[in-house]
Amino acid sequence: MATGSADSPATLYGPASIVLGTLALIAAVFAGFTGIAIPLLFGSLAVTFALLGLARKLNRGLCTVGLATGSLSVLYPIFLTAAL
Repeated sequence: MATGSADSPATLYGPASIVLGTLALIAAVFAGFTGIAIPLLFGSLAVTFALLGLARKLNRGLCTVGLATGSLSVLYPIFLTAAL
């Protein structure tokens, strides 16, 4: 495996964050059926991968979307639980 940013596993931070963020956001919408553990877990992983990707300056667009969807999916069940 060649050294460099093109072959680095860090290039997968963006796609991983957007996939986890999207899954977390879908699970957050259906939090009444699935509970809040899945959106909180997937959302926090999406935020973590997005921040790691933004720190390494790889796939910034995907990381930004993953950060937004991950943070929304973490905050939505918390606000929903607080409102009830």
